[in-house]
Amino acid sequence: MKNFVRVLLGVVFLATVTVTPVLAKTNWNANSVWPPKNLHSVGLTDFAEKVKKATNGELEMVVHTGGALGFKGPDLLKAVRDGLVPVSDMLISGVAGDEKIFQIVTLPFLVRNFDELRLLIEIAHPYFDKSAQKWGQKILYIAPWPGAGLWTKNKITTLEEMKGLKTRTYDKNGALVMEAVGATPFALPFSEVYTSLQTGLIDSVMTSTPTAVDGKFWEVLKYYEPLFITAATDMVTVNLKAFQKLPKAQQDVLVKIGKETEEAMWANVKTWDKEQEAISNKNGIETVKPSTKVIGELEKITENIRAEWLKSAPADGKKIYDEFLKKVKR
Repeated sequence: MKNFVRVLLGVVFLATVTVTPVLAKTNWNANSVWPPKNLHSVGLTDFAEKVKKATNGELEMVVHTGGALGFKGPDLLKAVRDGLVPVSDMLISGVAGDEKIFQIVTLPFLVRNFDELRLLIEIAHPYFDKSAQKWGQKILYIAPWPGAGLWTKNKITTLEEMKGLKTRTYDKNGALVMEAVGATPFALPFSEVYTSLQTGLIDSVMTSTPTAVDGKFWEVLKYYEPLFITAATDMVTVNLKAFQKLPKAQQDVLVKIGKETEEAMWANVKTWDKEQEAISNKNGIETVKPSTKVIGELEKITENIRAEWLKSAPADGKKIYDEFLKKVKR
């Protein structure tokens, strides 16, 4: 009888204990194609660390830089959609072949400075969010690159001096710009740029200051013309199904810290640009400031590139374009 009472009391005790469910820890790989010290890799790493801390380690992202996971830039929209990697940084123009609305960020001479670029992205953000969702992912944040200029062997001070250049470009619109000025564009992987400059296959590169530093351009080039031809932007996205499987509190953390990271990246881009230019100057590159006349001529000669894009642009792309021009009063 005593044993029966003990068992009965044990059952009653167990029935009154509240069991707190233990959340399963989530581990994600986060991909970056940029070198470890590049600001975008640093930003993604900082983002991951803040998320881990805010979720008490329940959501941890392991950041792989330098393309270590083997994914190529143009394939990243598909890779995140297909769940091959849950989180990735990607160059927006790099995936624009799959989603035409993203091409707006590389229309040459549409934006004239970082403030205008920020305005364009603020207008475009909700439309980009919609496009990302169509691709089964959610944008966590969008961050800028410094504007693209020309890095050359010979000093360029006029439009005429651009004729005949053999220039490495990184996207379709950049190639169209060089064709418009009478130069020859070359679509080369960045890994081949240095040797191509050494051998004379190319004599110039269209890119931003951080890329020039990464490539040690001062060893093979002499001048930098900060033309702000276009300004690239990156976005960090997460696979939508993976995001939706998270507890609501963790989803909220990702969104909140994503917004904070975006603000910080935009706040730092001007300083980053100047620091990278200074490194190039210290190593022998001479900065050649373009004249108002040259910029005006380039804006005019590239009008057709922007107009042609508009003809076949998606409706949302046209809305972004029109709203932007209205706000900058052009």
